[in-house]
Amino acid sequence: MLEVFSTPEAWAALLTLTAMEIVLGIDNIVFISVLISKLPEARAKVARQIGLSLALVFRIALLFMLTWLIALREPVIEIFGKGLSWRDIILIGGGAFLLVKATLELHGAVEGEDHGSKGGPAAAFGVIIAQIVVIDLVFSVDSIITAIGMAEDIEVMIVAVVIAVAVMYALSGPISDFVSKHPTTKVLALAFLLLIGMVLVADGLGFHVPKGYIYSAMAFAFLVEMINIAARRKQTRASHAVGVEGDPKPDPADPLGR
Repeated sequence: MLEVFSTPEAWAALLTLTAMEIVLGIDNIVFISVLISKLPEARAKVARQIGLSLALVFRIALLFMLTWLIALREPVIEIFGKGLSWRDIILIGGGAFLLVKATLELHGAVEGEDHGSKGGPAAAFGVIIAQIVVIDLVFSVDSIITAIGMAEDIEVMIVAVVIAVAVMYALSGPISDFVSKHPTTKVLALAFLLLIGMVLVADGLGFHVPKGYIYSAMAFAFLVEMINIAARRKQTRASHAVGVEGDPKPDPADPLGR
């Protein structure tokens, strides 16, 4: 296995693929962060660990199914004259799932309704894990098909995937905490999921949207939100300072302040 990394080409492929896998993992992190934001801190940590562990397992398992993955691009059904492969079907189904989930969550955020499980904390935890499993599988298929196109040695792919998931795990905690502390960022994250869902459906239907456009839009929107948060924080501090300084001092001759 180590012989594979004896050439500069292998290291270049590893660095490129790792960077690509980390970028592709952003969608996964956003989805998991939104889902676990409803859970208590202890359960949220467990759900995050389970979700990213499954992401790693799915990706490595799929790497050893290269022949099957390549066959995923072969059309299996035809709809309105358009041939769809299993990969297309998985992407369309996953995109539709994201669209429905993000829409319900946005409605709940605006109307104050909870569209999660009604069976109590244990049931809610189980439902969230099930949703993470579904979306992990969808993102894993797209991620590994990308890996197959970028590298030739499965050892390089496995190392890149492991590093990428480790980075995802390191980032998921701070991102989840940030989303839970700033409610407006959850709405932004849900908007990202709507965008990602539409892109997945479009990709499944044969309309490829360059990921660079998507991530540039997400980065710009996130930058605007950071500016808004900083402005609100400054305004809150200023209002607090004015309130403290503007409080009238009690008159000793009139303790009731008349």
